[in-house]
This record gives sequence, C-alpha cells and structure tokens, in this order.
Amino acid sequence: MLTHPLENLDPAQSVQVLPRHLAGPGAVDPRAAWAFPFEEGWPFAQTEAGTAAAFSPCLRLQTTFDSQPDKPGKGTWTINAHRAPFTSPAWRITFDATTPAEMLHEVHSELLDLYLEDRYSGQDRLFQDETAPYEAYAPLLTRGWSHAVKTDGTQTFLTPEGLGGVRHRYANGGSSELAWRAWGGYPSEPHWTARFSFGTPTTLVAAFTASLISTEPLQRTVQDVPVQTRRALYVATPTGKQQHGSTPVPPTLPAPVSGRSR
Repeated sequence: MLTHPLENLDPAQSVQVLPRHLAGPGAVDPRAAWAFPFEEGWPFAQTEAGTAAAFSPCLRLQTTFDSQPDKPGKGTWTINAHRAPFTSPAWRITFDATTPAEMLHEVHSELLDLYLEDRYSGQDRLFQDETAPYEAYAPLLTRGWSHAVKTDGTQTFLTPEGLGGVRHRYANGGSSELAWRAWGGYPSEPHWTARFSFGTPTTLVAAFTASLISTEPLQRTVQDVPVQTRRALYVATPTGKQQHGSTPVPPTLPAPVSGRSR
C-alpha cells in the first residue's frame, strides 16, 4: 500500500507544499499579513489576546484580526473600506483565520498599492475600480479548473481535485450578497473561506486568485497541514528535521504557469 510522503515525516518536519489552498494557514502575524507602512502614520494596535486593528491615515481603510482565543482554530480577518471616515463600509472582505497567510499578504499588498495610487494620482480605484471580472477568474481556467454557469447569476470554478473553488455572482442580486466567495477543502466543511462583497475592487480579487493558484510552494510543518486533505498535496524538497530511516520521494510538481505577478 502506497503512503504519502507526509506520513513518513516527523510532525515538526518543515516541508514545502502545493496546492496552496490545502497548505494550512501558516504563521498568523497581523503585521506580516498587512505589510502597511506603519512608520508613515498607519495606526496599529494589538491586544495581549492577539486581536489587532490597523487603519489608513485617512481612516477610510480599516483592517482587523479577531483572534477568538477561546475558540481554537477560529477567528476572522476583515477589510472594510469607507467612502468617508466613520460611515458604513462601502465594501468588505472577510477571511477565516485558517486562510493561508501568504494569500492574505498578497491582498493587503494590492490594497496598499491601490490606496497609494489613489493618493498620488487623484483616482478613486478603491471605489470605482474598472478591472474586468475575467481578470480574476481567467487564470483559474488556464490551470485546469472546471467552470459551471447557473441561471441564478452565478458561475463556479472548481480545482482539478475538487477540494477548492471560487464562486462569482455576476448578476447583482442585492448589496447584501457576496460578489465572490472562495474556499479550500471539502465544500461541505472547508478549511477556510474568503468572502468579497459587491463593490470590492476586482483588482483585489485578482490578487487573491493569482496567489491562490501560484506554483510557488508554501512552507509548513507537517503537523500544521490539514490531515483530511493532505493526500491531495504535492510535496517539494523537505528541509529541516526528518525521521531517521525515512526517505520519501516527493511527487513531481506541475510545471509553473505564467500568470499575474506583483
């Protein structure tokens, strides 16, 4: 009976894995995920319990991490954008705390780029982004994701192994509905879910999907990789501690595909 390489490794072994949507959350560090220029007037605060918040100097952008320390494995990352300070959000993005940290970083990096572009060019792409939706989902098709369209105004893209997906509501059914939803793991019980409200700049969704399908492996310890879906993972060259007598041979990784890069 064949065994997966991860089953022969010490739980503390460090490995590099793909696909990203099954890698596990990685290190939870708000400062690393947000990567804002805090030394340039971006307020930042964090409690001893881990809950954190950051704001743009103009107070139109707010990003938070609710760690929910009393509920292991739970928590929420949230981005709110306001047309004016202290008003209701014009759009919102939420990620489960179990979302891979690298994808969080890419979205927040793109958010900072949009903010700075608006600041120095006088544009308002945070609220009037003209990026076409296909820029967020076309790269999924090039990676072999399936595509299904329903008459309810949604289209769904599923990973080749069926353990992840992106759903796009192309017909606006109401401001309270989600424009985009992504997940990793079994659809009935995903490891993580990301939600993008209507009004969210498609540029940010595209940054997320580009990171989602990136062929750059993510580094994790074996014990941090979700057990339920680890047999669907590819393992790159392991580094660090390894059990004596075990010489797992990693499967061949898929060839990199050109796509959106920062």
